[in-house]
Amino acid sequence: MVSPIDKMEHEEFGPPWLIPMLKADYFITCRFHGDANKSECNLFCLDCCGNALCSYCLGHHKDHRVVQIRRSSYHNVVRVNEIQRFLDITCVQTYIINSAKIVFLNERPQPRPGKGVTNHCEICGRSLVDAFRFCSLGCKLGGMKRGDRELSFTQKLKHGRDGYELDEPITPKKVRKPHSFNQLIDTHMFQYNLYGGNANADMSCSSTSGDEATNKMSPGTPPISNNRNSSRRKGIPRRAPF
Repeated sequence: MVSPIDKMEHEEFGPPWLIPMLKADYFITCRFHGDANKSECNLFCLDCCGNALCSYCLGHHKDHRVVQIRRSSYHNVVRVNEIQRFLDITCVQTYIINSAKIVFLNERPQPRPGKGVTNHCEICGRSLVDAFRFCSLGCKLGGMKRGDRELSFTQKLKHGRDGYELDEPITPKKVRKPHSFNQLIDTHMFQYNLYGGNANADMSCSSTSGDEATNKMSPGTPPISNNRNSSRRKGIPRRAPF
């Protein structure tokens, strides 16, 4: 359990379970279920702030917040989608391991800096690929203990649905033609006039006013075909001479 003095320190630099989670002993045999199969300790209860747990210990931690600790290259990691629900991991380098995004728990100093790398962890000096400041949660905690007031593990409140102004959904409306478009139609309306009453008809086009053109012929009416030309194409049966 966490002592009152340690609890005050934990609340200043993060939630009370953060430092116990970073210092816990993982992947050791559970002292309570050592005889059982697969009893290694790879779980941590955020509500109890005790030591690491095995899967058989979960019966005593019902309805508690429990995260699973994993291992990569002999270092303890936790998945981002698990820890970011309880902790702000801003400025900490994330990595992709086995198709999952993770963060390391504690610092990982390297003896030789990476070639061509200009960004390094501010605490342990490890090379960082992106423009992050720390390589692990422990290094971010070290930056906070160093006196950086801009750093915090407290999650920022997110605005709810009422906090954003959403655009109204665009519903389809009937397109209204502008007045200028109507004037253009009125001044350039073409009408086909039919002269003569027989089949030999010629078609001519003339411009007229909008109202008159609308009464005589509405836009979109297909042009009248020439009966003379169509009769020639189809062929008219003629009577044989006597």
